[in-house]
Amino acid sequence: MPDKTLYVYTLPEKDPLPWAEALCALPYTLFFDSADRSHPTGRYSFLAFMPFETIESKNGRVTVTNSENQLSFVGDPFRILQQRLSAWDKGRVPPQDLPPFTGGAAGCFGYDLARHVERLPGHATDDKAMPDMMAGLYDQVLAFDHKRDKAWFLTRAVDEKQAKARLAHLRMLLSKAVPAQPVRFFAGFEPDLTRAEYERRVARVIDYIHAGDIFQANLSQRFRAELDSGFDSFAHYMHLRAVNPAPFASYMNFGAVRLSSASPERFLSVRDRQVETRPIKGTRARRLNPDDDASAVIALTGSAKDRAENAMIVDLLRNDMSKVCEDHSVDVPVLCDVESFARIHHLVSVVKGTLSADRTPVDLLRACFPGGSITGAPKIRAMEIIEELEDARRGPYCGALGYIGFDGAMDTSIAIRTLVYKGNAVSFNVGGGIVAESDPAAEYEETLVKAEGLLKSFESRVVSREPQAGALKTHDSRLATGN
Repeated sequence: MPDKTLYVYTLPEKDPLPWAEALCALPYTLFFDSADRSHPTGRYSFLAFMPFETIESKNGRVTVTNSENQLSFVGDPFRILQQRLSAWDKGRVPPQDLPPFTGGAAGCFGYDLARHVERLPGHATDDKAMPDMMAGLYDQVLAFDHKRDKAWFLTRAVDEKQAKARLAHLRMLLSKAVPAQPVRFFAGFEPDLTRAEYERRVARVIDYIHAGDIFQANLSQRFRAELDSGFDSFAHYMHLRAVNPAPFASYMNFGAVRLSSASPERFLSVRDRQVETRPIKGTRARRLNPDDDASAVIALTGSAKDRAENAMIVDLLRNDMSKVCEDHSVDVPVLCDVESFARIHHLVSVVKGTLSADRTPVDLLRACFPGGSITGAPKIRAMEIIEELEDARRGPYCGALGYIGFDGAMDTSIAIRTLVYKGNAVSFNVGGGIVAESDPAAEYEETLVKAEGLLKSFESRVVSREPQAGALKTHDSRLATGN
């Protein structure tokens, strides 16, 4: 194939939103959106669009599609992803003053890719019936540095003529974009489980802990709603990012499947072989009264239970990272600090390391997949218990969303607070880490706090199943001011 050069064009338009409106109707357009720019990680936004190759995986069969052919493989999707990344010319080394993603692989790495990392039972129903991996290889990226207030169009092209033609096409799309109109969104979300059933399953996890199987497991419940035909998921995303901004917000259009995420949690980042993960464990809702909000922070920092949850996951991630990082390079510069988001306080730790010279970011992703903060410890046994107690496979939930650059840069988030659209249905999961000290009723309430930001974006009323007679009961979405 012909060599490609990275062409860089500075853009006068510094706001990614008009560009997103111009591009997000195109299949495989991915918007990595630092909607919460006040957060330390909220510096960059990216739009990756018009991939030259797509990679989709389901149950070990990987389909690679490009303009020349469609290839089918059986094997480990992580390894095939690395092979495809390595197969394409990387172009010249990007200038150092550009944002960290200038092209490469990007997409959704669903939770059930874990089945290619560990042997897990198959109890849960695969009712979403969507690929476990949905990724594209991109040589066209819009990059935004919010700290410096700069924007670029980045494209790897065979010559300047092709690069300028791509820029002209991009500007044509922008000129025809119709801004999203402010509208109100409604949906009646119904949980898969009654409160009593969720609490019973939390108690079952606690039984496993007392029996010595695990120290912690993350248990979730799912909410679902049917939508009117023609529901505009991107217009809703624009509303979601306004009412519930997050540093790792994203909108992904995979055609038949679309994702909207308000994730606060970085999973793994790599830059110049320096690795960082920021696990979250410990949650309190924000309060409108400043004194009450400060009291919530004090309660969170003083909670032995929440700190123990966080510390367990930090140890797990240190172990996972050590598999692919240089000896003695993994450390924990931050342990159990409070980070405050639009609707929630979290305990966040930071684990860092140096990626070994003979390892790739894909190796790191595989070694740590799925994230310990949304599985438990020990990880394999916790995942087995999750498979036993959750009725449906998680799909994108608790997987990873992000990019892996041709140049070795990577940034991914944990797919929490994430809406999954397929057909006329939308769903999302919320959960929490269960430890020996957990109270089932309090754990159920925490899931509602975490659901609140998504429910509020729909001005929704939750429809819950009452166990006594199978009747339906509605609850106003203003359950708390949490995320």
